Amino acid sequence: MYLKQLALLNFKNHSESNFQFGKNINCFVGDNGSGKTNILDAIHYLSLSKSYFNKVDIQNIKFEEDFFILKGLFIKEKEQSDIQCSLQKGEQKILKCNGKKYKRFSDHIGNFPVVIISPTDSNIILDGSEIRRRYIDSSIAQYNMQYLKNLISYNKALKQRNILLKSFVEKQYFDKLSLEIFDNQLIKFGTAIFKERTYFLEQLIDIFKKYYTNIASKNEKVNIKYQSQISQKDFSDLLHASLEKDRVSQYTNVGIHKDEIIFEMDEYPIKKIGSQGQQKSFLIAMKLAQFDFMQKKISLKPILLLDDIFDKLDDKRVQRIISFANNGLFGQVFITDTHKQRTEEILNTSKIEYNLFEIKNGEFIK
Repeated sequence: MYLKQLALLNFKNHSESNFQFGKNINCFVGDNGSGKTNILDAIHYLSLSKSYFNKVDIQNIKFEEDFFILKGLFIKEKEQSDIQCSLQKGEQKILKCNGKKYKRFSDHIGNFPVVIISPTDSNIILDGSEIRRRYIDSSIAQYNMQYLKNLISYNKALKQRNILLKSFVEKQYFDKLSLEIFDNQLIKFGTAIFKERTYFLEQLIDIFKKYYTNIASKNEKVNIKYQSQISQKDFSDLLHASLEKDRVSQYTNVGIHKDEIIFEMDEYPIKKIGSQGQQKSFLIAMKLAQFDFMQKKISLKPILLLDDIFDKLDDKRVQRIISFANNGLFGQVFITDTHKQRTEEILNTSKIEYNLFEIKNGEFIK
């Protein structure tokens, strides 16, 4: 699978940009703010129906414009798919495949899988548990459509249960039967989500450790741990025990929405003891492990987006990452960098086929 063509219209700082890509490595070089990362984000939009960097769709429309349109031509098993994502101010976002509009964006997820590595990924380590759960969920959803459906159903039931808890306080009544309807939904979907998260992380850990050793070339012991309330106790028992607390707080205090993923180095949280370089190596290794795992599950190489991958990494680590591409591990790769000469030197040394696009002020300089 690869992306053959890409068109951006009124997207972020791009007025109108058109690209033809090769099947291997495609590089975008230019100053910070030139619009390189926005191209990667456009690819992410077409793959997953949303931005990686700004979840508020309307804010991705170019300043003083009323809409944006993204178009991509994907080649998958010799079949062409024309994907279009568009947004008009005041209207709903539209996603189409070969001219046919999707009723549910979730039906598109996983058709054109993508893995992105970006400097903003530091929030996965540094921010709250919700960010880490979102990363895990996004990874699984690209190869398991049922997981995404379960997640949507769980979040809907959770929201409705919380509304019901609040209404009990406001209206000063309690309806156990109504609450049990949502309890049963949470148990059904939450248990399935827990099992898939457990499986994913169990499969990921050894691959992740292998990549970290290859990238960092050091003896640090790294680990990823999954903590869930329902790993220790039956979900229904947890809900029953937490009922009074839930009624007082007007919120569901137990469930898979409270899960935590812990990143460790030498048995300590990496966000406390890891250097910036170690944290970046950790994240890159985790994303490459995700890529590796996904391609084995779906027998298809996801598109790999590397945003400023060379920043804060020494030459040896960069060479190791590029060597993975040179050895055929990856399929199509998109790279951004601020230093044209550095990019060319690294890729020329690797003797790997690539296309280079120079970006300036949201335009492709031919």
